[in-house]
Amino acid sequence: MDKSQKIFIAGHRGLVGSAILRRLKVEGFEKLITRSHAELELTNQSDVEAFFYDVRPEFVFLAAAHVGGIHANSTYPAEFIYSNIAIQTNIIHSAWRAGVKKLLFLGSSCIYPKQAPQPISEKSLLSGPLEETNEWYAVAKIAGIKMCQAYRQQYSFNAISLMPTNLYGPGDNFHPENSHVMPAMIQRFHKAKVEGQPSVTIWGTGTPRREFLYADDLAEASVFLMQNYDEAEIINVGTGKDVTIMELAELVKDVVGFNGDILNDSSKPDGTMLKRLDISHLAKVGWTSSTSLRDGLELTYQWYMEHKNEK
Repeated sequence: MDKSQKIFIAGHRGLVGSAILRRLKVEGFEKLITRSHAELELTNQSDVEAFFYDVRPEFVFLAAAHVGGIHANSTYPAEFIYSNIAIQTNIIHSAWRAGVKKLLFLGSSCIYPKQAPQPISEKSLLSGPLEETNEWYAVAKIAGIKMCQAYRQQYSFNAISLMPTNLYGPGDNFHPENSHVMPAMIQRFHKAKVEGQPSVTIWGTGTPRREFLYADDLAEASVFLMQNYDEAEIINVGTGKDVTIMELAELVKDVVGFNGDILNDSSKPDGTMLKRLDISHLAKVGWTSSTSLRDGLELTYQWYMEHKNEK
């Protein structure tokens, strides 16, 4: 990937896409192509085809997706499966037809079975039932993986697929119900601090263990793998470390500066009890994450404070 070649970042305003855009700029790439939702409707096949034939990007980072936490997945299953499959299908197919040199597809660790052996190896894909609370999104992402592999097999299209663990960072969605656990906690703890509330209630028992990766670390990994990885096999991207949801809540509480109590609502679902990725394949390729959970949280909270009043 030469510094002067045209690179399209699909989903450049999202958590991952914005981080990839920042990383590419830092590394000196000059011809970065972006389109807002108003400029290009990625679920519209003819619009996407016209874009690729007109602009002719040479490399594509497919970071565009319809995302959300447990509540959003459970409430809007049709939106999750339709939007994500449409976006992926249109971009992958149009990229191949337009002669794109290489495409990087960003999946999710939720593609793995609910009872997959820990830490989760790439070989666990399709080896058992999915976690029910996010199966719609997971099925869509699995379709994207298989589409990349199919186009590689039939057309020799150089498409690679990354499976990141739970992500957080600047540009995240901080909605208290429709966001993922990390930004939802930040928003709720901050609100409780400002309003002087005596406690904050978190979903579930607090005992599930989760792995978290700072979005800018994923962006660094994505650019590295775009230049150094060309295999059909999916590759996990994570830290190899996990914490309980209660430990995460305590850390968010400390970073935000909330002095009240943390309560549990055990009537809410926990989701998968343990999920950590096996990142041995990634390590062999030559990349490891560098941002600690606390440092990433502090940077994320700083961004939230600077942007929380924006619409």
